[in-house]
Amino acid sequence: MTNATSFARACALAALASAIAGTFGCKETKAPPVGVKGPVDTAEQVGFGVRTVLTGNGVQRGVKFNTETGAPNGTMRADRGLYDLRTQVLEGFGNVVVTSLDGKRLKSPQLKFNQLANEVSSDTTFEMVAGARTQSGIGFRTDPNLNRFSCLRACRTSGIVSIPSQ
Repeated sequence: MTNATSFARACALAALASAIAGTFGCKETKAPPVGVKGPVDTAEQVGFGVRTVLTGNGVQRGVKFNTETGAPNGTMRADRGLYDLRTQVLEGFGNVVVTSLDGKRLKSPQLKFNQLANEVSSDTTFEMVAGARTQSGIGFRTDPNLNRFSCLRACRTSGIVSIPSQ
């Protein structure tokens, strides 16, 4: 048998196999099954029980506040949080506590940390304890270390006041 004859036979066998496969192949014409549709979620990311460290330009950000150079500048803890990558705003919900380096504690049910403005703010109730002094009210603006504090409404301050003797 010559190479040309072998090649012709191989081509004929391939054509025959192709014809047989076409005759006995799958003839299913109905659409594939579709699963039950679930709720539509438009979030880019959803996480439950997640812990993460947020950074900006290599400096740790988020629940641990840091200065531009990376030095510690306070902490924030909350039951839940939401961080918007586009606006760089971290929002804390439920039992939010901001603690400064010198021990001041700010408590609120909700607050926002604007990373670009380096500002912590809220429009709801708050209580700030600084040593023997307690401030409370509705709404505030401050830096993460609670040094420049501004109360917005219903502001009250209580604490020990020293009265000099005469």
